[in-house]
Amino acid sequence: MGSNEARDLFQAQTHLYKHIFNFASSMSLKCAVQLGIPDVIDRHGEPISLPELVTALQLHPDKTGYVQRLMRLMVHSGFFATIHVCRNQDEEEEEAYDLTTSSRLLLKDKVPSMLPFVTAMLDPALTTPWQFLGNWFCGNEVTPFETAHGMGLWEYGHKNPGFNRVFNEAMASDSGMMNLVIKDCKPNFEGLSSLVDVGGGTGKVARILCEAFPNLKCTVLELPQVVANLQDSANLKFIAGDMFHAIPPADAILLKLTLHALSDEECLKVLKKCREAIPDNGKGKVIIIDIVINEEGDEHESTEAKLFFDMLMMVVVTGRERREKEWEKLILEAGFSKYQITPIFGLRSLIEVYP
Repeated sequence: MGSNEARDLFQAQTHLYKHIFNFASSMSLKCAVQLGIPDVIDRHGEPISLPELVTALQLHPDKTGYVQRLMRLMVHSGFFATIHVCRNQDEEEEEAYDLTTSSRLLLKDKVPSMLPFVTAMLDPALTTPWQFLGNWFCGNEVTPFETAHGMGLWEYGHKNPGFNRVFNEAMASDSGMMNLVIKDCKPNFEGLSSLVDVGGGTGKVARILCEAFPNLKCTVLELPQVVANLQDSANLKFIAGDMFHAIPPADAILLKLTLHALSDEECLKVLKKCREAIPDNGKGKVIIIDIVINEEGDEHESTEAKLFFDMLMMVVVTGRERREKEWEKLILEAGFSKYQITPIFGLRSLIEVYP
């Protein structure tokens, strides 16, 4: 065997190792969040040394070496940074940990925060179904989630209030990122007097829109168990219902990360109900905020994240992420005449759909 061939094989082995142990990054991130490391560093007010971190975490000094190894991986993955500091002239420099932009998104009481999203997505209820993916391909269950738990995601959430609460908090935290881009989306919402947020969870996006557009009347349509204890306000109300049966009439219907959880057949049903709900006076529209896969135009990391979401939709629900041609097919088949896609920050795009 030539040296080039051997080198290629070892590179392939490294590639395999990386993907075999990708879960180590996720589980280490979960551990860092459970320990509250981002908040400890934030409260410290400056980069924190390893001994200071162990003390602040109230861990036994015997764990110091293990914390260092955890942090080494987290630094390599970009969740924390290391700098060398010298506390006074008589001491040698020591390594200290600082937050990065990613870990600032994991602070508990800051806005926006993705902490609930990390907690929910790495909950055993959502990680266990991946162990059943191969079995599912050979079985008859609708999703690997059903193979693992004997029921679908929504039924599981209904029967497990603790998980349902964590899941809804995760969706709200993800929606909170809308605050960062709502000013860039103003032309898409200005001029509307009413809007229905279909599958809008606990109303995080609707509240953001109500604050940005005080004259806009928003309605959140959700499952009864989601909106059971939520209070209406002056320009926001909650309605328990089923989007497959009826959607209240409004100038605009908002579908944020709703359609990607549905099959094409289910999407068509919902989009047709949306078509019935908006006026035919040329002012009505459907606003979809969702992922559009674009392997040719996106950076590698963005495409990889979108493909991860696509697999997640396959594992836990009946949905998928779609390319523009696939979105176009659904939109036209549902009875709409045109659409416009505007990429917004992050993985999502805003798709305006017109009768």
